Amino acid sequence: MLGGLDSPDGGRILFDGRDIAETGLADHRRRHVSFVFQSCNLIDYLTPVENVALTSKLPPLPLLTRLGLTAEEARRNVRKLSGGQQQRVAIARALASEAPIILADEPTGSLDEDTAQAITEMLKESARHMNRCVVVVTHSAELASQADVIFRLKRGELHMQKL
Repeated sequence: MLGGLDSPDGGRILFDGRDIAETGLADHRRRHVSFVFQSCNLIDYLTPVENVALTSKLPPLPLLTRLGLTAEEARRNVRKLSGGQQQRVAIARALASEAPIILADEPTGSLDEDTAQAITEMLKESARHMNRCVVVVTHSAELASQADVIFRLKRGELHMQKL
C-alpha cells in the first residue's frame, strides 16, 4: 500500500502529509517510490543499461559495475543474464532512481553471500547518506539484523523492534 500498488479497505495512506489516493497512485509511484520486486520485473527486451537509464539521469554503467556486472553483461539483453544478475539490475534500477522510498522484496534472495552483503551495504548507504526510506521484506535473519528497525508479522499481529 505504501507503494501505491493497492488501496486500503479503510483509512488512508499518507506520504509527506498528503493522501496518496488524492494525489494519484500512479503519480505517487512515479515520483516517490522505487521498487525491487522479487521477480525483478525488468523490461525484458532491454539491456541492463537501458533498464536502469529509465529511472535515472546519471550514467547506469558505473552503478551496474559496482553491483558486479561487467560492461559486456550490462549491454546484453536481460533475458540472457542469470537470475542473480537480473536481480542486480533490478536493485541498480531502484538505487539509480531519485525516489525517496525504496521498497525491496527479498532483494538478496537469489544472490551469493558476498554480493548480498555488498547490496545490503548499498541499501544502508542509500538510507543513511541519501536520506531515503528503505523498506525491505525478507526471510533472511542476517539481512534483517542489519536494519535500524524491524517489524515482524506474527499470526496477523505486527511487532516493532528497534535496534
